[in-house]
Amino acid sequence: MIRSLLIRGMLAGLCAGVLAFPVAYAIGEPPVQAAIDFEQRVAPAPQPGAPAEPEVVARGTQRTVGLLTALAAMGVALGGLFALVFAWAYGRIGAIGARAMSATLALGAYLTIVLVPFAKYPAGPPATATPESLGTRTALFVTMICISVAAATAAMRIRRELLERLGAWNATIAGAGGFVALIVLAQVVLPGVDGPPGGFPADVLWDFRVASLAISAILFAAIGLGFGAAAEQLLRGHERDAAGPALQA
Repeated sequence: MIRSLLIRGMLAGLCAGVLAFPVAYAIGEPPVQAAIDFEQRVAPAPQPGAPAEPEVVARGTQRTVGLLTALAAMGVALGGLFALVFAWAYGRIGAIGARAMSATLALGAYLTIVLVPFAKYPAGPPATATPESLGTRTALFVTMICISVAAATAAMRIRRELLERLGAWNATIAGAGGFVALIVLAQVVLPGVDGPPGGFPADVLWDFRVASLAISAILFAAIGLGFGAAAEQLLRGHERDAAGPALQA
């Protein structure tokens, strides 16, 4: 069963990556190109006689085939992880159907993996960070994701522990309050990062960040809805197969 869910999750992720490509190309590539143009304008002039740096991958390939390949690979990876989380959560977190569970997990994943880390460390296009700071930025962003996932896990545990004593509504509020408290603490404790260089167009930065959120939203929405439909069909078939011998007996 888990293998079948994993395959469906990876296929749903692949479809999600393909669906996200035209959006990424239409609204994500223009600010990236504008940032590259800015970087080239402010870069120091090369020394006379110095050899030009070779272009490893042509820009036209990066924004078409490269972008599609990256989104497809990301979608497959996210879809596989999503399927494994679904396999663990289904039947454990409330008595809800496969589609509702998948949609709920996708919304929760977008909140914890995208929105919460983005609030502390928003995405930036090329030229907004020095190469020396990329490692630190990446480490801080991954740390914020881990904290967000841990806070969400703690919130679910708090809700489960208080469910019988306080009821569903109050237990949910208590869990959400715990999540917010942990995230606020992390936002205060973790260090910030340098902003874009002086003169960088604010509208380019804004457009890139909006595009980043939109692309992630499409990926998670497509995975949640597509995988939910595939998982429901698979689980229904499994239930029918299990019920057949019992009816015959």
